[in-house]
Amino acid sequence: MGRGVAHKLIESHLVEGEMAPGRPIALSVDQTLTQDATGTLVMQELEALGLDRTRAGVSVQYVDHNLLQADEKNAEDHEFLQSAARRYGLWYSKPGNGVSHPTHMQRFGVPGRTLAGSDSHTCAAGSLGMLAVGVGGLEVAMAIAGRPLRIRAPQIWGVRLTGELPEWTSAKDVILEMLRRHGVKGGLNRIIEYHGPGLDTLSAMDRHVIANMGAELGATTTVFPSDGAVRDFLRAEGREGDFTELLADADTAYDVADEIDLSSIEPLIAMPSAPDKVVPVREVAGAKVGQVVIGSSANPGLRDYAIAAAMVKGRQTDSTVSFDVNPSSRQIFADLTKTGATVDLIGAGARIHQAGCLGCIGMGQAPAVGRNSLRTFPRNFPGRSGTKEDSVWLCSPETAAASALAGVITDPRDLAEQLGIAYPELHPPERSSVNTRMLVPPPPREESLRTELVKGPNISALPDFPPLPDRIEAPVLLKVGDDVSTDEISPAGAAALPFRSNVPRLAEFTFTRIDEDYPRRAHDLADGQGHFVIGGDNYGQGSSREHAAITPRFLGLRAVVAKSFARIHWQNLANFGVLALEFTDPADYDRIASGDVLLLAGLRETLPAVGEVALRNKTKGEEYALRHRLSAPQVESVLAGGQIPLLARELE
Repeated sequence: MGRGVAHKLIESHLVEGEMAPGRPIALSVDQTLTQDATGTLVMQELEALGLDRTRAGVSVQYVDHNLLQADEKNAEDHEFLQSAARRYGLWYSKPGNGVSHPTHMQRFGVPGRTLAGSDSHTCAAGSLGMLAVGVGGLEVAMAIAGRPLRIRAPQIWGVRLTGELPEWTSAKDVILEMLRRHGVKGGLNRIIEYHGPGLDTLSAMDRHVIANMGAELGATTTVFPSDGAVRDFLRAEGREGDFTELLADADTAYDVADEIDLSSIEPLIAMPSAPDKVVPVREVAGAKVGQVVIGSSANPGLRDYAIAAAMVKGRQTDSTVSFDVNPSSRQIFADLTKTGATVDLIGAGARIHQAGCLGCIGMGQAPAVGRNSLRTFPRNFPGRSGTKEDSVWLCSPETAAASALAGVITDPRDLAEQLGIAYPELHPPERSSVNTRMLVPPPPREESLRTELVKGPNISALPDFPPLPDRIEAPVLLKVGDDVSTDEISPAGAAALPFRSNVPRLAEFTFTRIDEDYPRRAHDLADGQGHFVIGGDNYGQGSSREHAAITPRFLGLRAVVAKSFARIHWQNLANFGVLALEFTDPADYDRIASGDVLLLAGLRETLPAVGEVALRNKTKGEEYALRHRLSAPQVESVLAGGQIPLLARELE
């Protein structure tokens, strides 16, 4: 039986375990990626571990999420990150150089390599034939320290592509079609591997769009082959020497199979407030639009901006629409300018912002309440935009530009007919405007070891969490529903994100998008008593941010009992000593209320021995069967109060 690209990548990096779905495996890591919203914690973890210098082949620290310097806190974080990059031997991508994922693809991505990133959209690098996995920051710190990446062996989900995309559709519509079919949990514990003749019509950056939003399907990662499209991309970046062909065997059999005829794709849009609430654009056409934003790691390529520029050229966007453009990298911004597309966008009324994530993480560009915001972004979770009562839609650049011109949600095919716009014929440059001047290389080892970390007053130390007690008797402080995201657990945005290096201060924002009183009630509990959180399905979906595990733990969270967990957050909870348990019978979720006092006893004997735990509801006099899916190392971590004290001893 033939092997697919994912199998070949895993086999070439497997250092422990076997490739059997559901079994724990360990993979060697070639590259690591951190960004500023998560990287400050990673650097603090490296300090706590006592690391001398990165032991990965390439480690890169990007500054792309929080570029707004409303006061000194953000600048302090940037100084800390640059000093940490020098201290631990990382490349440093300066603020404004670009979003981590497309920039890493342009400058560092290599087919056949593995990449561990403290950002859930690290999977975008699968577009180059890499095995790129988004994980929590501590996993990345461990990879920087030379440790393997431990995951559950996933199923391989083969998606065969045939045909060719029609005019006025693009790669964003392909991934929206996947979300329409399978939902935000469809890829859980799976690697999505795209194959088939339809790949010949998709560029490497088109594939980046699809791979990036595999995170929204809950997938472990997404992979594409390394073929002629990847060779063309690397040649344009002046790195053809990094090309290695990596193809699936003709007789590959996948664990799960699916097929998409690209010629059947139509313009799609995800309605507020979930990436899988996908409908054809024509079903919701006519709804008034107040804002359109083009950019983000989900649509980062030159083509995505150029098609919008061609559509609005010589026209003016509707007077009621704020038309925002966020270049994804300085290179792409330069190419846009050289081709004249920047002038076309400005002439149409676009507001051109610096290269970075910006509104995607709620850092500026917050929409007005009651106004629809169309974005080429990967996520539209409630409040993620920075506006609590927001109405964010996800769409392609074609749909976004058409709607900006019309002032209402508009299928680009209809706008083309109304205005007589021919489908743009784009002619991208054969060579990219390669720019490495804002990439600071790591200094020699001797210089690194002499570097002192620069810590401003807003940078706290990592909390020191005690071991898990044998008995937890505590109240349910909060009960939440399905698909609660890490954005709702530990918000980003302009108010909270400047405190990403200050855990005590950031903790005051915990769960406030769901319950504004949660931090106060957690503080009011007796010292050491702790509390429970009860969750529905897919608890902790979305961003990989560790803050969503650390800040609740700082406030006394000892255990989360849920119907099911999202992969990265489940691991983050174990990394910081929070017990993640699942209902054996999901109906028991309805039997527990906020305020109920729950009891877990005999944990130090029960957790290592079996996968089942009994939960006593002392308020109602009931007992429920729970299970955990923790491996032996994860159990050890939870019982110890987290991974850091264990790892520090091992690295001594």
